[in-house]
Amino acid sequence: MPRISNKGRQMPASPIRKLVPYAEDAKKRGIHVIHLNIGQPDIKTPKVALDAVRNHNIEVLAYSMTEGSEVYREKIAQYYAQKDIHVTAKDIIVTTGGSEALSFAMGTIMDADDEIIIPEPFYANYNGFATAAGINVVPIASSIDTNFALPPIADFEKLIGPKTKAILICNPGNPTGYLYSKEEIQQLAALVKKHDLFLIADEVYREFTYDNKEHYSILQESGLEDYAIVVDSVSKRYSMCGARIGCLVSKNKDVIQTALKFAQARLSPPTFAQIASEAALETPQSYFDNVIEEYVARRDILISELQKLDGVKVAVPQGAFYCVTELPIEDADDFAQWLLESFEIDGSTVMVAPAAGFYATPGLGKNQIRIAYVLEKNQLVKAVHILGEALKQYNSNR
Repeated sequence: MPRISNKGRQMPASPIRKLVPYAEDAKKRGIHVIHLNIGQPDIKTPKVALDAVRNHNIEVLAYSMTEGSEVYREKIAQYYAQKDIHVTAKDIIVTTGGSEALSFAMGTIMDADDEIIIPEPFYANYNGFATAAGINVVPIASSIDTNFALPPIADFEKLIGPKTKAILICNPGNPTGYLYSKEEIQQLAALVKKHDLFLIADEVYREFTYDNKEHYSILQESGLEDYAIVVDSVSKRYSMCGARIGCLVSKNKDVIQTALKFAQARLSPPTFAQIASEAALETPQSYFDNVIEEYVARRDILISELQKLDGVKVAVPQGAFYCVTELPIEDADDFAQWLLESFEIDGSTVMVAPAAGFYATPGLGKNQIRIAYVLEKNQLVKAVHILGEALKQYNSNR
């Protein structure tokens, strides 16, 4: 029998989705599963985006430009200008989701066995993208005790070697919800310029910032033009995860021209999804004001309820819609599976994402989970109640 590749064997399974079979089995047994494990917003997609597809009279669904519709890219540039990010349509490549943008970025700037430094915990698929590109993730640990703030720059310096090509951050962060300050971005900017590295920022949660804090993009930092690469997406901003539209943005012309060759290999991003995403740019500010108000309320009630549980430690997110929670257990993977297989209250249980899959350092995050607060407030209260009772029973049996 022919063998699959070593790369294929090394591709990590998603820590977010690996428990799905257990959740499906629970549902077949009649258990209501409250999903805290995946960042699928329940906020309605803007009507203007759906209407743009619904009312279109396309007769031939043709390829678009490889780099994406020029009109759409111009409108993206106008959107960025409103955020004090000044780029042109030529600095933008439309991609099939932020995932493809990140894959293009890694392929553009890194060769096999090169290294990329990423603060952990980080979005689990970064490991997958790196494995697919044949490059090595070098993790640098942040701590729940500091709310997952940027690790000291001196710790980054210790990890930089001849194979280091880039530093990657997610801002605001998935899974932590941490929002990097302007000062922290400036520290990273000075570091990458000193060592001639790229700085990649996954900014797909840009709109989701709380407590009167503002997002500061690496593209706003003067002098970083040749070093900065931004990955973006419509998925969370407009609750359009299924559109699969994102973009790669850089003022470095070599980066854009090289990434375009990767884009040409997949021909073009999806046409109807670009139409919807272009229309979504007309979404009124009131939409985002309401969304932020709702997420702040959800965050506050979730954190408040979690802090009532004995032995539980939680980092308070300043952006996105995730938080990392430390539980009084040894193995969150075992606990998460047990929740789906062996526990319920009044016919309900919860599904969480074990946090070890968001770390690259073995052993870290074993007693942590990621919670996505994309559910209505009453469901979050119910979920935390179930979680608290589950912890009591789980620990009493061990």
